[in-house]
Amino acid sequence: MATAALAAALAGCGTAGTENAQPEPAAPTTSETTTSSSPSTSATTAEPDAATSTKTGETLCKSSDLKLTLGHGDAGAGTVYRPLIFTNVSDHPCVIQGFPGVSYVAGEDGHQVGPAAVRQGEKGGAFTLNKGDTAYAEIGFVNVQNYDTVTCQPQPVRGLRIYPPQETASMFVELPTTGCASDKIPGDQLTVRTIQKGSGGE
Repeated sequence: MATAALAAALAGCGTAGTENAQPEPAAPTTSETTTSSSPSTSATTAEPDAATSTKTGETLCKSSDLKLTLGHGDAGAGTVYRPLIFTNVSDHPCVIQGFPGVSYVAGEDGHQVGPAAVRQGEKGGAFTLNKGDTAYAEIGFVNVQNYDTVTCQPQPVRGLRIYPPQETASMFVELPTTGCASDKIPGDQLTVRTIQKGSGGE
């Protein structure tokens, strides 16, 4: 009877539940930016497999940890490719992985112009950015002047809204240019590849 009572008592004791991780969820000159207060119209989808990297004790890179720079690039077949460079300006290491969210924005309200950048290629692995380290994602900018104006609906834009991977706080890169407001263009006005180590040649 004592054994049965002890078993019943142990069965009534529950284990503490684990906390659920809360991942937070496109030019001629080089530009820099900080976190933007402009309203966001879209956000990237959180990529939970990157969150496993935090088992090392390092946190995912937040917008507040990063400085963005848009480097120079190469043109090809009507598209200019430029590295979007992420620099860790915090006092601690952080983990980064995947695709940033990229879109054109315009106006004082920061409204989005046209579709967000389309992802190209496979997602890379997670890696650590120590203080001062850089990583980059290649952004493809199509020359929208090549599109029919009726189809494109060209509109001046102020720059790019950027969401680091697994982040919901947006950042802004000044880049006055022209984007297509229409989502009916025969192609992608912006493309983005996965974040990699380094600075992409700047």
